[in-house]
Amino acid sequence: MKRVAMAAVALALLSGSAWAKLPVAPMTDEQKAKAEEAKAKAAEAAKKEADLLSKYQDKAVDNYKKTHAKAKGAAAAPPAKAKK
Repeated sequence: MKRVAMAAVALALLSGSAWAKLPVAPMTDEQKAKAEEAKAKAAEAAKKEADLLSKYQDKAVDNYKKTHAKAKGAAAAPPAKAKK
C-alpha cells in the first residue's frame, strides 16, 4: 500500500514538469505588423461601439425625460420643506 502511494506521489511530482510552458518564439517583422494591424482594428471597433453606446444612451435619456415630464407635469418640482 505504501508503494502505491509513493509511486502516485512520485508520478504527480514528475508530471508537473511535463506541463511546463515552453518560451514563446520571438515574433518576426511580418507577425509584428499583423499584430499592430489587428490592434488598430480592435481599437477602432471599440471606439465605434463606444460612440454607438453613447448615442443610444442619450436617446434613452431623452425618451425617459420626455415621457416622465408628461406624466408628472407640475409635480416634477421638489416639494417645499415644512416649517417646524
